[in-house]
Amino acid sequence: AGDTGQGARAWIKQILNQDMAFQHIKVIYPTAPARPYTPMKGALSTVWFDRYKISNDCPEHTETIDSMCHGLTDLINDEIKSGITKNRILVGGFSMGGGMAMHLAYRFHRDVAGVFALSSFLNKESAVYQALKRNEGDLPELFQCHGTADELILYSWGEETNKMLKSLGVPTSLHTFPNLNHELSKTEIEELKTWIIKKLPIEVAKTN
Repeated sequence: AGDTGQGARAWIKQILNQDMAFQHIKVIYPTAPARPYTPMKGALSTVWFDRYKISNDCPEHTETIDSMCHGLTDLINDEIKSGITKNRILVGGFSMGGGMAMHLAYRFHRDVAGVFALSSFLNKESAVYQALKRNEGDLPELFQCHGTADELILYSWGEETNKMLKSLGVPTSLHTFPNLNHELSKTEIEELKTWIIKKLPIEVAKTN
């Protein structure tokens, strides 16, 4: 919360000593709009949605989550219009961004290539769980990472989210990083990059 797309990009670049770039994949870092954020006593912050509190044990702020899902759907549609097929699109993010990505993919865009969520969680009665209970068919794979020393978004919340999604049919993996607080690590980003290339391999031109 409170960072921008360019801030996230710079942060990853600092950790890797280079941009997270791929020959054949375009990386987009969207910025959330500024809105009053309840956990910061209503101060304006660039957050994907509001929360009643930072806890997995309260209702979701569905109104702000849903309006953001519509906004991000426009972003996905722009890419599709430019010629990228839906099954070549991944969505993901860090912290709130990962929560946002899970809502976006598992409620509205189940035909994306995959989802990643770093140091993220879903509330106990999440709309994502409700939507998946009615699911038929294949779901995108979830690549989840979480530090065991996270003091803001507890590791147990991430773990519980992973178990719930798995029980509802989502193919998931949870990568645990000992001693990592609410931050990114080099190993984690390297593992994420490997997974991204596995999900979006270079398409070899088919020769007749």
